[in-house]
Amino acid sequence: MSLLNTILFNSRIISSYPKLVRTGASLTSLDAAVTTITSKAAPVNHSAEMARLRKRLPSRPGLVGVKKGMISYFTPSGEKFPCTVVEIDSVEVLYTKTPAKEGYYAVQLGYGAVSSKKISRAMLGHFARAEVNPKEAIYEFQVKDETGLLEIGTELKADHFKEGQYVDLKSVSKGKGFAGVMKRWHFAGLRASHGTSVAHRHGGSYGQNQTPGRVYPGRKMPGHMGHKNATIQNSEVIEVNAEKGYILIKGPISGANGTFVKIQDAIKKQ
Repeated sequence: MSLLNTILFNSRIISSYPKLVRTGASLTSLDAAVTTITSKAAPVNHSAEMARLRKRLPSRPGLVGVKKGMISYFTPSGEKFPCTVVEIDSVEVLYTKTPAKEGYYAVQLGYGAVSSKKISRAMLGHFARAEVNPKEAIYEFQVKDETGLLEIGTELKADHFKEGQYVDLKSVSKGKGFAGVMKRWHFAGLRASHGTSVAHRHGGSYGQNQTPGRVYPGRKMPGHMGHKNATIQNSEVIEVNAEKGYILIKGPISGANGTFVKIQDAIKKQ
């Protein structure tokens, strides 16, 4: 092939390629580009849902019992320590709460039995819907998620807990009435002699002068003592008897005999 034929052949091949034209970049489909972008809304930290997720809640409800008193417990090796007897009687599920309706997961439990004459008509309807007898007391247990919810009418017995596990105990402490600073806050008091005239159990000076001219909130002063919600954590279950309906818990429980006690799985100690 001659040089002229070669040049003509190559020119035909090059002319058959599409021509490349340099143009400026442009967005041709603004609507399509925007609609394909999906963004997830950031969670609101101060919302009720986020507050519920931050809580350290148990995965199941607990039990409601009545403090009956304290005994001495002896182990087979001869070790002795105090225990509190908690009675468990007719604990049944009355109602369950969900975030869709109430904003959180919870199980409502009723304890014992009481005459219908002592119950209002509204509460009689509440018990009738759950198909249980009128209850002496009603308590609520928050749970972590929906797996902790129980069917309405389910009866929980003492074997809900196992021997050797740890539980948290919530009850109302004993009321001590109006108490002074020495009994309420363990103040040392003033001198009982040498010029201290009928003021040896007083708390001394509480306020200031004209600036600020008032007593700051939270000052330790005489006042009502006791009768407050108290929680004892990480108490050990010593013995469980579902037939007789009692639980032995190592150590004390706040409140007088006959106080209702909420027992649930320990949060800080498994």
